[in-house]
Amino acid sequence: MDITSLLLLGFAALGIISRNSPVTIAMVVLLLLRVLGLQQTFPWLEKYGLTVGIIILTIGVMTPLASGKISLDMIWRSFLHWKSLAAIGIGILVAYLGGRGAVLMGSQPTIVAGLLIGTVLGVAFFKGVPVGPLIAAGILSLLIGRG
Repeated sequence: MDITSLLLLGFAALGIISRNSPVTIAMVVLLLLRVLGLQQTFPWLEKYGLTVGIIILTIGVMTPLASGKISLDMIWRSFLHWKSLAAIGIGILVAYLGGRGAVLMGSQPTIVAGLLIGTVLGVAFFKGVPVGPLIAAGILSLLIGRG
């Protein structure tokens, strides 16, 4: 077995140990693609995987609005409470950081490995959610002045 497959297997093990199924499933799917000789899917996944993931995440986040659990009245009231206003401001900041992160990851692929390892470890050991690479890259871009 090659080193890349062993690394994927190691991350899958981290997912299992930490009881984090998204990490485990992602690593097993990537490992299966390698083992089954479907590496031709990797360029497509690299190019569109993030977009597809963001679309699915956005659908999940917006479902309460679509289902009627969040009403228009609740949305309007969010502009009247300090916690909701803080949430709006932080949402803007995170979106901005994600945009900077996407630019940085595209322009400096050498940092992607570190961001991915940090994100997987954060998900595995700190019950995080694997949306971290873009935000982490955005924060990094502020520190190193890129993006």
